[in-house]
Amino acid sequence: MKTIWHNGLFYTMQSEGHTIDALLTEDGKITAVGSYVELKEQAEQAIDLQGAIVYPGFIDNHMHIIGQGEKLLRLDLSHATSSNDMMDMLLQAYSDLPEDEWFIGEGWDENNFPDKKIFTRYELDHVTTSPMLLKRTCWHAAIVNSKALEMAGITKDTPDPVDGVIERDANGEPTGLLKEGAMQRVLRLLPEPSEAYVTKALQTSVDHLLSVGLTGVVTDDLGYYGNYHTPLQAFNKVLGSERKFRAHLLRHFSVFPQLMEEQATYNKPWVEPGEMKFFIDGALGGRTALLSRPYADELSNIGTAMLTDAELEDYIKLARSYGEAVAIHVIGDLAVEKALDILEKYPVSEGKRDRFIHVILLRDDLVERMEKLPIVLDIQPTFVPSDFPWVQERLGMDRLHWAYAWKRLLDKGFICGGGSDAPIEDPNPLLGIHAAIARRQPFEQHEGYLPNEKLSRFEAVQLYTSGAATTIGKANFRGRLAVGFDADFTILSEDIFSVDTDHIPEITVDKTVVAGEVMYKRKKND
Repeated sequence: MKTIWHNGLFYTMQSEGHTIDALLTEDGKITAVGSYVELKEQAEQAIDLQGAIVYPGFIDNHMHIIGQGEKLLRLDLSHATSSNDMMDMLLQAYSDLPEDEWFIGEGWDENNFPDKKIFTRYELDHVTTSPMLLKRTCWHAAIVNSKALEMAGITKDTPDPVDGVIERDANGEPTGLLKEGAMQRVLRLLPEPSEAYVTKALQTSVDHLLSVGLTGVVTDDLGYYGNYHTPLQAFNKVLGSERKFRAHLLRHFSVFPQLMEEQATYNKPWVEPGEMKFFIDGALGGRTALLSRPYADELSNIGTAMLTDAELEDYIKLARSYGEAVAIHVIGDLAVEKALDILEKYPVSEGKRDRFIHVILLRDDLVERMEKLPIVLDIQPTFVPSDFPWVQERLGMDRLHWAYAWKRLLDKGFICGGGSDAPIEDPNPLLGIHAAIARRQPFEQHEGYLPNEKLSRFEAVQLYTSGAATTIGKANFRGRLAVGFDADFTILSEDIFSVDTDHIPEITVDKTVVAGEVMYKRKKND
């Protein structure tokens, strides 16, 4: 059915400030743009937007969509503002949990606590006799109780894995804090999730993402829920029928060969296969991001390499053997250096681009090398207000020249898309847009962290529209309001380009439209 959308302000994102008065859609595509008077005679149906503001559908360029659903279903510790607050949340949760079931929570961040306290296994033992796993906000560390350590076989005599750390007290006893590969020893003990559970988590997540104005995501979920069939079947089942929503699936290295050999099928255009994903390093919060020089606040530590150089080369060769690009988690500058060393040796196939995820810390020489390669960048603007000011002590002020350098990367011509890394950060794209513009929390009274890296409002919105679409090879189909493009819209009650900067996260989503169908509509009393 030919539908005219009118009585709104439509930002096309084709150029700064460019707007239209109305547009026509049919079969999920934009078929005409112009004025209401010009288009109304062609329409069979009219949708009056009552003065709302229309943008191309927002896209989150990096997240874990099923993990976000799990966060919504589980104990969420991300709102704890003190260690006492976190302990109260633990004591009030799962009061009737059987001893043989896992006590699971996630999202804690000691940097939000005045005392910077990280609980020990002994303190957690007072909460429950069930095995306990509490993931840190970064997902690169966790704290567990004595029962979980016992089940994992981690004792005083257990050596650190090559890709992780078992934190110990002065007597050499494990404290319960596990980083990277050490955490994986406990994660492997969790019961394999059922398809019903994964499907529920995905449905919960998609419904929430639509409510905050997202029409699609780049997501990393395959390889975390047992056999890849479980999450992939959930994606193919949930997306495209009752829930129109778009997912570009990164393919985890652990299941990538099987996906390729079994010629896995995807419910296109809603579910599409992406690059092969793997990690080179960890995160700055747990001091596992890989640095070329030691951490300023821990001089014996340069971070944790998740792969040996030989494994890294094998992974690149694996992807290239199928003619595929890679998506690499790189936070520290040494991780970026290692990625460049191997990508220069094994170039990606013509017409494809490799993907760098996070790229938080760079150097001049690394940027020069990056400019010569066909790569796209996934950046997370909300990391700035989350990581500062503590990250300044972690890295030292002398390394901040190329840290969180979104403006400089855009000015260099890099293709960048904005994401949240949810459930690490809140997936509301308006929070990301605000963070890119202000580089601080809303209503904080300072000029922002590393203020020279602030983006204009147009640049910030581009990250979640045309920029994100370009990173997934959809520059000519998604991310702008133009004829032939997907009819994906994020419709807001107020204008990002004119409201007070700190009001941007408070703007309400009126509607989220995917392929010309309203997938979310704000209730009148919201």
